[in-house]
Amino acid sequence: MRTVEAAFRMLARLRAAPALHPHGLMCTAELAVVADEGEPWGVKWLDAPGRYAATVRLSRAAGLPHRLPDGLGLAVRAEHAAGPGRPLDLLLTSSGRGRITRRLPRARADALGGPYSSLLSYRVGGRSCVLAAFPRRSGRAPVHGDPGSLRAALAAGPRVFDLCAGTADGAWRVFAELTVRGPLPLGQVESADFDVYRHDAEGFTPGRTLAAARRAAYQGSRTGRRERGGKG
Repeated sequence: MRTVEAAFRMLARLRAAPALHPHGLMCTAELAVVADEGEPWGVKWLDAPGRYAATVRLSRAAGLPHRLPDGLGLAVRAEHAAGPGRPLDLLLTSSGRGRITRRLPRARADALGGPYSSLLSYRVGGRSCVLAAFPRRSGRAPVHGDPGSLRAALAAGPRVFDLCAGTADGAWRVFAELTVRGPLPLGQVESADFDVYRHDAEGFTPGRTLAAARRAAYQGSRTGRRERGGKG
């Protein structure tokens, strides 16, 4: 894992930004737990009504020109969802929605053109499932994933995503509604050091697949960015 950490550290130092998804837009948001008629999740924060102040970062993985397809990222931090003073982080990537394609990254030019997925499984109340965010489409014009296009889209009104967990039969079950309201003021730190391993919740944790490699990548990216003094 030292090789992985060193590679991400070097890339973050060169960019003075996260090794992947170097440029993004930090936004204010709210996450509201959705009650349905399904059986209890077996997760404290999902089985009780709740609204959580949130921060969202929308980004492009490679930082390609905004009209070109790129891997798009949706990072979410819900304050106090894991308990008082304990945030919950989610890191989702543009993907497909089928049984197989929900586990595969998919490059897109339109930030609202399809779902974002955890790609790897989570343990949710003892169940193994993939998480996803489905944007509610409003309007026909594509919204490119670069900060300028996202700012313009949010100026027209909030953007809503349905947060879902994949069920055993391949369907999606909604567990929360994420409302992205608007960009944070310029000059604020752009990266909140999202980390799904440091900021998980009881009964709601990322699986072990590639966990060591992902932890090393997060640490390398954080270290390299701080050495360079980057904020992105």
